[in-house]
Amino acid sequence: MKSMAILLAAAAALLAAGCGGNGDDSGDGSGVAPAAERASLASYGDQPAPGGGLVSPAGITVMGTGSAKAVPDVAEWSFGVRSEAESAAAAMRDNAAVAKRLIDALKNAGIKGDDLRTESVSLYPQQDEMGRNIIGYTASNTVHATMPISKAGAVIDKAVAAGANEIYGPNLRVSDSDAQYAQAVDEAFDDARARAEAVARKAGVTLGRPIAIVEGGGGGPIPYYGARTLAEGAADVAIEPGQQEIQAVLTVTFAIS
Repeated sequence: MKSMAILLAAAAALLAAGCGGNGDDSGDGSGVAPAAERASLASYGDQPAPGGGLVSPAGITVMGTGSAKAVPDVAEWSFGVRSEAESAAAAMRDNAAVAKRLIDALKNAGIKGDDLRTESVSLYPQQDEMGRNIIGYTASNTVHATMPISKAGAVIDKAVAAGANEIYGPNLRVSDSDAQYAQAVDEAFDDARARAEAVARKAGVTLGRPIAIVEGGGGGPIPYYGARTLAEGAADVAIEPGQQEIQAVLTVTFAIS
């Protein structure tokens, strides 16, 4: 029993020695942060700074946005053919014949390959007012076509002449927006730096170089001015392309000192 008491006392003494100390930071890998580092964490510890942005020991992280305008040069349309008949077979047969004429007309207008594709084919019954009896069938076929805006009016005229009785569109876009996107990225970075400088002044630190840049979102066009068309398949369909806004978003972390 006496030997056991001596061993327990020794263990207690060792435990006290391991947990004690005068509070000095040795930086010897014991897991205790140096005093300067603890002060830095207390000052900047991952907290939002006034004016936006995030101040942390790593730096200031902000999000910047930029944009550039471009004139669309491509239009996307959907041309549909709808046919009605007493039987399903007749509706599909009539619809297929008109749809073929439509596709041939679009190809003759110069729309081929990836710019022309079948979008949907459908068949559904028509019912009487009571919804009890089938009195006929409706078949439809829709083709999606992509074309230069400058040719849209002539293409629509040919599609209507070939039998298209449903037209949807246009969806306008810029065929090559790389230059505009590069401009938007430049503006986004300048915006991020301006935001970071405002946060640094408020936090009382000096802004350094960017140490991390993450591209997020952007690249897609946003309509700036809408498009206007003259419907009903009339000749000389007018399309106002307006402008689209190419946007870029950057998340940038700047070093601080």
